[in-house]
Amino acid sequence: MPVARIKIISRNTKDARSIAGQIVGIAKEAGIKFKGPVALPTRRLKIFTRKTPCGDGSHTYEHWEMRIHKLLVEIDGSDQALRHVMRILVPDTVQIEMSLS
Repeated sequence: MPVARIKIISRNTKDARSIAGQIVGIAKEAGIKFKGPVALPTRRLKIFTRKTPCGDGSHTYEHWEMRIHKLLVEIDGSDQALRHVMRILVPDTVQIEMSLS
């Protein structure tokens, strides 16, 4: 039986965890095997800029950071369960990648 790997990517941890919980709930209802959610390494994007636009003055910097959280869930690839996963309402802050192997 094929295995569906579902990768959930989001800047907001709560949204990613809620989507992963819904997928696990669907797998439990269908009675199929699942693994996860497994937290993958968080990517941290950092930007450092000078405060003064001209370069004169004190050497002060501002920095911003954006964290991208990833979760991985594996479920058996039954047609019924995958149809239910496709119907989940996904917020704009969450991206889902699904692959069958």
